[in-house]
Order: sequence, then C-alpha cells, then structure tokens
Amino acid sequence: MLGRRKDTLPKDVRDALGLGRREQAIAWARDDTTEAYVVATTFRIVAVRGDGTVTTDRPWQLVDAGHWDADTWTLTASWVDGARAAQWTFKEGENRMPETFRERVQATVVAVEPLALPGPRRAGRVVLRKDLAAQEVFVQEVLGRGTPADDPEVRARVAQLREFLQEQAGL
Repeated sequence: MLGRRKDTLPKDVRDALGLGRREQAIAWARDDTTEAYVVATTFRIVAVRGDGTVTTDRPWQLVDAGHWDADTWTLTASWVDGARAAQWTFKEGENRMPETFRERVQATVVAVEPLALPGPRRAGRVVLRKDLAAQEVFVQEVLGRGTPADDPEVRARVAQLREFLQEQAGL
C-alpha cells in the first residue's frame, strides 16, 4: 500500500463512498474544477462532491486507460464500455492519484492479447481481468473506436482470443 495520508476525508464524502467489507480509501485528491473528492479505493474509483453527491463510481476493471498530464496536473480516465471519459485536475496538496490509479488498474489486468487484424478499423484487444472485489477472473473484449463488432473476421478473432485466454486461465 502507498503511504498513509495526514489529512482525512470529510465525513460526508467518506459516508458517500459506501465502503464495502475489505475495502478502504487508499488515495484521494480534490478536483480543482468541480471541487469533488476523487477517491481511489481498493476496488473502485469514486468522485464525490463535498455534499456527498457521487458523480463517478466505477470498478477498476472498467477502466480502459488513464493518462496523467504532468504539465496540467490532469488525470483522464476512459472506460471499457465507451462511456464519456472522466477528467480531474489536481494542483493543490499531496497527490498520489496518478500512481495509485495506475497500480489499481494494473492489478486488474492478468493478460492481454491484441486483436492483430490487418486493415483499418480493426483494432482492439481481448483482456483477462480480475474483479478486485469479487476476486473473480473474466475475459473482456475492448474494440477500438470504429472497429465494427459485427465484422465476421473481428468476431472470429475475438472468439479465438477469448478461448485462448480462458484456456490459459483454466476458466
């Protein structure tokens, strides 16, 4: 685990997290734009306004990618399901969010196989991931933007990679 923080989350924010059994807040920072607290828990990334309103609550295995811009102190998270990306800027105070974000997402990735099909609009990957809360491993497909999910070659390759990863994991 990362080092302990000296400050604490406000009670309304902590209560809004609804931390489950074995779950704890391990890093947090306040977004300069919305003033929401962005909290990395052992199982989820959650953004909570000071009044306790939850604006983002996603398990780590649904994070597709993240990007930390050190020049603007901005963390961007994109989601596997194609939902609108989240973006937070942290210029003030202690900030372990970039490191924690990366560590938590990586903890969910067991294996990755690229789609590797020739031609444009045929990008993607099949990922063996772990749900950190349930401790279950599952196969997830992530198709690139514009990659047609109904393309027969894409479907065949995804099925092949899915079967390969399931076999490797004993699923």
